[in-house]
Amino acid sequence: MIHLNQVEKRFQRPDGGWFTAVKPTTLSIREAEIFGLIGFSGAGKSTLLRLINLLERPDSGSVLVGDRELTGLSGRALREARQNIGMVFQQFNLMANRTVADNIAFPLEVAGWSKADIKSRVAECLDIVHLSDRAAHYPAQLSGGQKQRVGIARAMASRPKVILADEPTSALDPRTTQSILDCLSEINQRFGVTVVIVTHEMGVIRSICHRAALLDSGSVVEIMDIAGGEVDARSELAISLLEAA
Repeated sequence: MIHLNQVEKRFQRPDGGWFTAVKPTTLSIREAEIFGLIGFSGAGKSTLLRLINLLERPDSGSVLVGDRELTGLSGRALREARQNIGMVFQQFNLMANRTVADNIAFPLEVAGWSKADIKSRVAECLDIVHLSDRAAHYPAQLSGGQKQRVGIARAMASRPKVILADEPTSALDPRTTQSILDCLSEINQRFGVTVVIVTHEMGVIRSICHRAALLDSGSVVEIMDIAGGEVDARSELAISLLEAA
């Protein structure tokens, strides 16, 4: 579903020098799997995630989602391609002056859906995340977990093939965290959506991921088969350090 071929991303420092956030990286993510990106702060996880939908454009290399190379697109063509990629953010990024239903409707409005189709799809998405009774509420009236479920519903609105989740549980308590992970897992199983999740918590990886990439200093140092239990000694050492941090 996703193939990154030797993607690299650099940022310029205030002193004029350059920092390589993601070193040349090749990575393939299978259709309908939940794939984790894990590592310490500054390892390049979020930057690598944002390269998938070109929120950060790579300085070199190519990005393919499905059978489409995104790095060759811009403008309207890129916006259309991004409709197949939903995004869930750490801090929810909901619009405070819009209701839950209107927040979910927003990407569909931008995409030019009809009012009738928007109303129907919003109702479907609210049901998926079990928030049908909160449609007329505003974000300020919701708990953190409810806000994140609205974010997930918004990411699902355009029926994407891929959902990218950037630290979606880091602002939540453990019980709420599990409810969000269960929600993402249910979406993956019911609709076959490929989920890529960034986290620094090994518990999140163990809970829902099929495979995960361990990042360090901008490089993928290990691919771990979580579902198959194939984690080698080097990965176990890294995991133990993460869990102790």
